[in-house]
Amino acid sequence: MSIIKIINGSQFDEIVGQGVVLVDFNAPWCAPCRVQAPVIEKIAADFEGKAVIADVNIDNNINFAKRYGVHSIPTIILFKDGKEILRFVGLQPQEKLSRAISQVL
Repeated sequence: MSIIKIINGSQFDEIVGQGVVLVDFNAPWCAPCRVQAPVIEKIAADFEGKAVIADVNIDNNINFAKRYGVHSIPTIILFKDGKEILRFVGLQPQEKLSRAISQVL
């Protein structure tokens, strides 16, 4: 079972609204997103119990992509208590994302 929260529908604000949450905006047809996925899985394991790692399929949740101005994928947004702290566009190394989460914790 994955420790990544799959965000669909109305739970977005509830999940992102509390604590540190890293949200990966992606799509199954996106090759760079598929390359990024194992990195996101590893980060989810590393930060289990400390931060929430979430996944948003923009094909199924276009409203969230529009709301946050996601024009390229993968886009990864780091939230703290509902506020966007950092944004990463394109493939990101694990070390960079882990460092960002650690600094916000």
